[in-house]
Order: sequence, then structure tokens, then C-alpha cells
Amino acid sequence: MKILVINCGSSSLKYQLYNMDNNEVLAKGLVERIGIEGSNLQHTPAGKDKVVFEQPLANHDEAIKLVMEKLVDPECGVISDLSEINGVGHRVLHGSKYFTESCVVTDEVKEVVRKCFDLGPLHNPANLMGIEACEKLMPGVPNIAVFDTAFHQTMPPKAYMYALPYEYYEKYDVRRYGFHGTSHRYVSKRAIEMLGNPEHSKVITCHLGNGSSIAAVKDGKVIDTTMGLTPLAGFEMGTRCGDIDPAIVPYLMKKENLTPDEIDTIMNKKSGLLGLTGRSSDFRDAEEAMNNGDERAKLALDMFRYQIAKFIGAYYVALGGCDAIVFTAGIGENNGGHRAAICEYLECLGVKIDAEKNKLRGADIDFTGEGSKIKTFIIPTDEELMIAQDTMELLNK
Repeated sequence: MKILVINCGSSSLKYQLYNMDNNEVLAKGLVERIGIEGSNLQHTPAGKDKVVFEQPLANHDEAIKLVMEKLVDPECGVISDLSEINGVGHRVLHGSKYFTESCVVTDEVKEVVRKCFDLGPLHNPANLMGIEACEKLMPGVPNIAVFDTAFHQTMPPKAYMYALPYEYYEKYDVRRYGFHGTSHRYVSKRAIEMLGNPEHSKVITCHLGNGSSIAAVKDGKVIDTTMGLTPLAGFEMGTRCGDIDPAIVPYLMKKENLTPDEIDTIMNKKSGLLGLTGRSSDFRDAEEAMNNGDERAKLALDMFRYQIAKFIGAYYVALGGCDAIVFTAGIGENNGGHRAAICEYLECLGVKIDAEKNKLRGADIDFTGEGSKIKTFIIPTDEELMIAQDTMELLNK
């Protein structure tokens, strides 16, 4: 069975084609600058060098059409005909309270995705465009929606409700939803396997990248997570502010004469690491600046590590203990310095790490130190494989 995984952003599109008989990636690629000057497709067939195609791409329809052409291209393609693709799995950011698991796309499902445009304005419209483009280009091939929010729908009301007038929950579904669910699901499942598949488990998963979130996972189910109604909540990220005093919003709007859209842009795109350093939203740039004596870069990274440790401590309490802490995504998987600094805060919980193993990367790694009361794991996430597996399971039902 061959499954195509599509992840549409507002002006980009990532894809992977899997042979699910052995989970082999047959081809993968990225389309950038959709609808913008300089559109290009970077296509990498398995076992071959990446090839780049530059041409105008006005919309996602044109982008996906180009991807399909290259998948069957005699020179860089990996299949002879699109009919070899059995299904398409789509990452969809926001499913609100309506979806607790992945599902086959129907008109009703698309209507809910459309209904969530206000909750995921940068992602949901693009996700829907990707779905409808595939429907048009491959009629009859099933499309599967895999929601970022679905894994978190096991949270109890005490974790997902906000202390606002209840009518806003009833009228507008204002509550905590959580994101990066496919990643948290993949790494928590893998962590439980690394623990020896115990009947009961308490795992804290840290998805740390330009966008970051943490989840508390008890017996394989989320009981709390840091992101909220939108991905803005939680702790400092590349350009997002994370949790702040809500009164700051009207205060700055009045002081700076800002519109709602302008303050939203500041909190989502001009804050976090970028706002604090005034330099970059890339944590590698901030680390280099810190090492060169930049005090604002040091402050930003100190805040990042401290806030993560605080949430881990809170989730230790929420879970009633912890068997393993997992680090994943770009920063979590690849930066031993951040892991070590975070775990230093956690020594009061009995966390000890192996400094040499903490330097490793690129595989599932147990870097727990001797005498530690809590396991510490590095687990590279694989959201695309998770989407492909969900797609295959639904097609086999």
C-alpha cells in the first residue's frame, strides 16, 4: 500500500510518499513560496539527489499538481502512475472539540475544518486547500484528516476550561485544545515501549522547536498540555510570546494605539526569542550570540529553559509522579546544552543525566544518569509516519 502524506502551510507544502509494506519513504519534498515570487519545488526521490524545480505556482492546486507530476516523472519519479497511491493523509491543525481521532474526509468533515478557520487562520484554510486539490487531481482516492488537536481531547474539563464566563465556551468553544498532537502521540507511544510497555505509565513529552509545547501523558492519554485555544499559549517560542498576563493586551493596545490584528501579529510573529533578542527567531543564532557575550540572548535562553522546567514540574504534580521525560523536535532532539540546563532544574525531582549520552543525536537515546529516579529520553519524532499509519488503518477498516 502506498500512502501520500501532505502538510500544507499558508505558502508552503511538505510531502512524503510511503510504501507502507515496510514504512519506506519513496520520495519526499517541499514546495515553498506558493503564491509568491520565486516558487519552487525541492523533490528528493529515495536513494537519489535532491532536484529543484523553479516555476510560478499561484496556489496549492498548482503546487500539488506539480508534486504529482514529479512523482510519476520518468527521470525523478518513484511510481509509474498516480493510481498506485491508495490514500492521502493530511495534517490538519485544528479540529476543535469535534474530532478525537483521525477520520476519512467527507463534506461534513470539510465543513468542520472550515468552521475552525478562526481558530487556525494560518493553517486550516491551507489544510483545506490541500484536501480539495487532492480530491480534484485524484478523484476517488480517499483523503484522511489527521488533526493536531485530536490527541489532546482526552484532557479533563479541569485542564481544558478557562475561568471565563461559561457562555463563551457554549457559544464559541473557547477552551484549551493543544497542538503538536501527532508528535506527542508518536513519542509518548515510543517512550512507553522504551519503558518496557508497563500497564501504567506517566510520561512528560517536550516538543521543542521554533514552535514548542509540552504534554502530560498518563497511560497513553493526555491529561494536560501547554498550548491552548491557539498555538500561542505555553512558553517562549521562536516568535510567540507564550503565556503572559492577559491585561498586557489591552494595556499595549491603548498605549500603542494597536488594532486587534496588530497586537495578534506582535504576540505571534514579533515576540518570543525574536522579540527578546531583537536579532533572530532561530535558537542557534541566539546561542551563538550568548556565547559572544550578548546579555539579551542569554536572558532569552535562560527564560526558555526555566519556563520549560516549570511546566515539567507542574506536570509531575498533575501526573502524580513521572516515569520518563521525552525531548523531541528540532531543539529537543539536537541540542544537548538546552537538555542539560533544563534537567539541572529538575535535580530536585531526582533527575540525573548521563553527560556523554546527552551529546548523542539522531536516534532513540536513553540518556538517563546513574541513580536517576526518572528516565530521560531523546526520541526523534516522526509525524509523517504517524499520519501515514493512521491513513492506512482507516483504509483497511
